[in-house]
Amino acid sequence: MSIIEPDSLLSVPTGALQIPELPPSTVDAGSENILLSLVIPTYKERDNIKNVVRILSQLLDESIPGNYELIVVDDDSPDRTWEVAESLTREYRQLRVMRRQNERGLSSAVIRGWQAARGRVLGVIDGDLQHPPEVLTQLLRAIQKGADMAVASRHVDGGGVSSWSFIRRFLSRGAQLLGLIILPDVLGRVSDPMSGYFMVRRSSIAGATLNPVGYKILLEVIGRGKVREIAEVGYVFCERVKGESKVTSKQYIDYIHHLVRLRLGTGRLGKISQRINFPVGRFLRFGLVGLSGVFVDMTLLYLLSDPSTLALPLTRSKIIAGEIAIINNFLWNDVWTFADVSSGQYEWRQRMKRFLKFNIICLAGLVLNVLVLNLVFNFIIQNRYIANLIAIAVATVWNFWVNLKLSWRVTQVK
Repeated sequence: MSIIEPDSLLSVPTGALQIPELPPSTVDAGSENILLSLVIPTYKERDNIKNVVRILSQLLDESIPGNYELIVVDDDSPDRTWEVAESLTREYRQLRVMRRQNERGLSSAVIRGWQAARGRVLGVIDGDLQHPPEVLTQLLRAIQKGADMAVASRHVDGGGVSSWSFIRRFLSRGAQLLGLIILPDVLGRVSDPMSGYFMVRRSSIAGATLNPVGYKILLEVIGRGKVREIAEVGYVFCERVKGESKVTSKQYIDYIHHLVRLRLGTGRLGKISQRINFPVGRFLRFGLVGLSGVFVDMTLLYLLSDPSTLALPLTRSKIIAGEIAIINNFLWNDVWTFADVSSGQYEWRQRMKRFLKFNIICLAGLVLNVLVLNLVFNFIIQNRYIANLIAIAVATVWNFWVNLKLSWRVTQVK
């Protein structure tokens, strides 16, 4: 196993969230032959990280000495967790540290860590000691016996939670039931789909394009990977001793969003999308956002152009209504349709850059819209509203395809 320089940080991978089939090349060719790469995603875990690294290192040194690596992936914590972790590399030579400054989110942090990993088996564990480290050896043993994935579960023999309130238990079970309704083929394979503590063979997810939302990366790996046999190991989820909890209502919203996205991406629509090489699910979301824009557009067109209201010229009214609808559509597309990109490009300058691109493309679409509107209204159907709907449909296809290729893509990294 190669030794990294104490003052070095891992480069943050960019581009698609795909795990390579082979580990990335390193200075020491022999370092590629590592059994386990365990990623520890962190954010404001300064008080915990030393203890986590110490305990995990002692445990793995006993079970697979010299055949593992720990990868701390920190989302540029304001308490400088990454700096504390980096200082530990002098003592723990198997430790590697990545500091992300242009992306956020636990799931994408795990994937970026896996992209830099050198192990044949990829794992993840929380950085707050709520996942008992001693379960690692049981998970690894299950993989070595032939499983493609080993999941630590609170809902099998030996599992449970230490001191959850009734409300938190109810929400957890309710989220699982909702998932079984929306995505039974994925959630039905494990007893604890909300688990964030598991291992998977690199070969089972290599090449798959992952597109996670929020914290629940396990769903993404099962849904998009080639995972055949899954083993489960019971564990007791412990309350954190230090640091602050990351559980918020947004996690549950992200979870539902993730379920819907996986359903669209892995169901019949997903198969059609792959067959014709067109992102059908994303286009449907774009279309739903467009419907909200239609409401804005049609309402303003009426208020501005109808003889009973302001009675402005049709073309001028259409331009004003269309521009306001563009702003509405951009905001929704940025937080929903293309959330996987915008979440990693979150700074206001990057968002403004996307808006300017979106606006220019949609203004070109607006010109197309106006031309179609006038052609249909003057030569085919003399009903301003039906003509406007036809014009909107034509412009929607244009706007989606060009924005997909130009507006929402990773273009700026540090």
